[in-house]
Amino acid sequence: MDVPAVPSPPVRGDHPDTPFLNALAIADEQHGVISGHQARYAGLSHSDLRGLKRNGTLGHPYTGVYSVRSLVDRSDTDGFLRTSVMAAQLALGPRSFAGAETAAHLWGMQGLPRWDGHTVHMVVPGPGTKRHRPHITLHTWEIAPGETTTLDGLLRVTTPGRSLCDTLLGVDRETAVCLMDSALNQALVREEDLEALALANRNRKGCVRTYPWWFLADGRAESPLETRVRLACTDAGFPPTGLQHRFVDGSGRLIAVADLWWEDLRLLGEADGLGPHSRPEMLARDRTRQNALQLHYPEVRIVRFTWQDLARPAYITSVLARAAGRGC
Repeated sequence: MDVPAVPSPPVRGDHPDTPFLNALAIADEQHGVISGHQARYAGLSHSDLRGLKRNGTLGHPYTGVYSVRSLVDRSDTDGFLRTSVMAAQLALGPRSFAGAETAAHLWGMQGLPRWDGHTVHMVVPGPGTKRHRPHITLHTWEIAPGETTTLDGLLRVTTPGRSLCDTLLGVDRETAVCLMDSALNQALVREEDLEALALANRNRKGCVRTYPWWFLADGRAESPLETRVRLACTDAGFPPTGLQHRFVDGSGRLIAVADLWWEDLRLLGEADGLGPHSRPEMLARDRTRQNALQLHYPEVRIVRFTWQDLARPAYITSVLARAAGRGC
């Protein structure tokens, strides 16, 4: 039975609100959700739960699981994901945990499409009948004991390495490398771990297709756009010779850090995404940085690529070919 880690009720007394306040305290520590067992432990009866559902105080995402609407903010994507995983755990039992794309999102790996706000990937290891649950993609993979851990002391989840193994089998190359770059950049995995992780996927569907991708990862990339631009440049025949290349002035003061760098071409590449760099103050800062760079390094040329450019690889090839003097 799922019960609070500290079984003493947080509120004592005979006041009629005491059971609800007890349940509220439990849910507040569980991302806004509570199991039926926990609610009854707090003092709420079946009749109380039905009444709280009728008046809209409680939601009912799964049989035996309730959400406290006032504690759940659907506009907070990360928070609502945790709520959804916690609810799924309570519904599926203590052997369940988050895996695949859901685990990657929980770890903060960048590169996947935004979570749809509905479906979570959960794992219940071992054979057995798969019971359909709304908004849950259920996997029955066997998971080694060292391949799971907890977040927030509550959410059971596959480790970053195992999360990558499972997720990469179902995505395209660009997304896969974005996830690995992000995991490396955040020190969720180490570069020396990648080959072992690649080999751990042996004999799984998709392993042959995805195996070479593991060796394209580079933890110096700081965003999915940088990763995708790097791959596009490499596919065009112009792999960068450096990432996060530093430029300093004569006194050693840092002037700029280039997303991409081609030493032989003396070419600096920037991956220009939307967001902070589109704000007026950041545009002004970028111009100041570019002016300083070109004053100190007049021989360096600059190319910039955006998300839109990724949809036209011939344009990227053309720009780099011109920079290399291989065409016009």
